Amino acid sequence: MEDEHEPPLQPRTQFQGRVLLLTICAAGIGGTFQFGYNLSIINAPTSHIQEFTNETWRMRTGWPLPDQLVPLLWSLIVSLYPVGGLLGALLAGPMAITLGRKKSLLVNNIFVVAAATLFGFSRRAGSFEMIMLGRLLVGVSAGVSMNVQPMYLGESAPKELRGAVAMTSAIFTALGIVMGQVVGLRELLGGPQAWPLLLASCLVPGVLQLASLPLLPESPRYLLIDCGDSEACLAALQRLRGPADLAEELAELERERAACQGRRARRPWELFRDRALRRQVASLVVLGGVMELCGNDAVYAYASAVFSQARIPPEKVQYASIGTGGCELLAALLSCVVVERVGRRMLLMGGYGLMTCWGSVFTAALCLQLWHWPCRSDRDPGHRAV
Repeated sequence: MEDEHEPPLQPRTQFQGRVLLLTICAAGIGGTFQFGYNLSIINAPTSHIQEFTNETWRMRTGWPLPDQLVPLLWSLIVSLYPVGGLLGALLAGPMAITLGRKKSLLVNNIFVVAAATLFGFSRRAGSFEMIMLGRLLVGVSAGVSMNVQPMYLGESAPKELRGAVAMTSAIFTALGIVMGQVVGLRELLGGPQAWPLLLASCLVPGVLQLASLPLLPESPRYLLIDCGDSEACLAALQRLRGPADLAEELAELERERAACQGRRARRPWELFRDRALRRQVASLVVLGGVMELCGNDAVYAYASAVFSQARIPPEKVQYASIGTGGCELLAALLSCVVVERVGRRMLLMGGYGLMTCWGSVFTAALCLQLWHWPCRSDRDPGHRAV
């Protein structure tokens, strides 16, 4: 009898195995993909937005903006994105507990829709303030998704795949960066007339997530521990794992539920005061701080200016920028493949070691550039240093 039932179970197992992959894609396309996409698309229309800002100010006042205020306003447009990210990160915890992981990702698209609307109509309305507000809103969306998406995927994945599944967040970030750079090419949406559509194109990943994520299960851990719904938890596990034996995983979740009974979620400042968690919190602060302060995110907003100063021909600057995103995507894919074999600690040490090495090379190159070019200018009066 068992042999008769084996063939029908095999395609069912394959179908159920695809549910986890679809969950990863649905969460990622409107999650960290949006973060990387909105991080890089702002690079291509730099000069167009600056011209629009200056022209808008001239139409309002009759005078152009002072030269020093144009880059200042541009820097404000760029920096409002991480400011929104901070606000989104503070919202992510309460949203994940109150609404659940999946519903939080869905509700998060409200910020994307609002931002895309502001971007799309900013030029017609003659308002660069709409661009600023839109950047703040997509930043809030990125802050929420970067915190909720790894939580949702980590709780949905089986234990033996959690490391690789967690790495998919970085893969979608790098993929979003590359896609933003490609869509921002002059041949596509990077032209002087199409930049509002380029900024508003963040709506497309949001719509894809709204169409796909509702069809997939909620986090089993959230359903059992936060909602206390054992039946819904079991149904979600069956959809994610297929016909596998779920007794051990359910028992583990029940033990975690018992340990969390009567406790509330801690606030960030409470974590710093708990001595038992001091080492874990310090590790998170150091690792997160190094990642943010290495300048990796900032380079995508100013890549065109950097490559132009490096004397790359203007028609090739955008393609050089795509190379930076391609390198990050390749590194993320490689890390996802080897994380379970090499281990988290070794990957972190290797990554930070490479950052230190190349950061030193860049610093030395900049110092030599500043030292060499003035001398060259003295020898060649016709040469103008950048």
